[in-house]
Amino acid sequence: MPETARTIDIRPYREEDAGEVGVLIADTYSAFNLSFAPPEERALFLGPFQYARSAEKVHEEAVARVIRSAIVLIAEEEGEIVGVLRGRKERLGSLFVRGDCHRRGIGRRLVAHFEEESCRQGVTVIRVAATLYGVPFYLAMGYKRSTGVRSGWSFDGHGLPIQPMRKVLGQ
Repeated sequence: MPETARTIDIRPYREEDAGEVGVLIADTYSAFNLSFAPPEERALFLGPFQYARSAEKVHEEAVARVIRSAIVLIAEEEGEIVGVLRGRKERLGSLFVRGDCHRRGIGRRLVAHFEEESCRQGVTVIRVAATLYGVPFYLAMGYKRSTGVRSGWSFDGHGLPIQPMRKVLGQ
């Protein structure tokens, strides 16, 4: 029997989402973006997200603080958070979709909502420092490479391969 289509809702982030979003980011970032780093260095790139499963108040607060951004969008399916996008009007900061939900249009919907919000704020160009894993996705969304691959950083981790990209809205 075929699986019925599930509804994905895109909504603004709420502070009570921090724990679930933190775990999503930690798991997805580790699985899809940090394979280049030796295991003993991955915590440096994860920063507070390395403690996403911790019940210690200081860790919970650190994760919540890092998630905050001018724009944070959540993709939710049947009450579970399956994706998150963080950014500010002209810069897409990060996009994470739970691994078992890839290739279902969730990332596309999050980026489309972000682009619509950016347009409402008068933005004409959006920039993103894409991880190498994300480059094909952003190319498919109409983003173009703006320079060659660079060596970036994430929290205390250095040497993260990134591809600067940009998209002119309305084209």
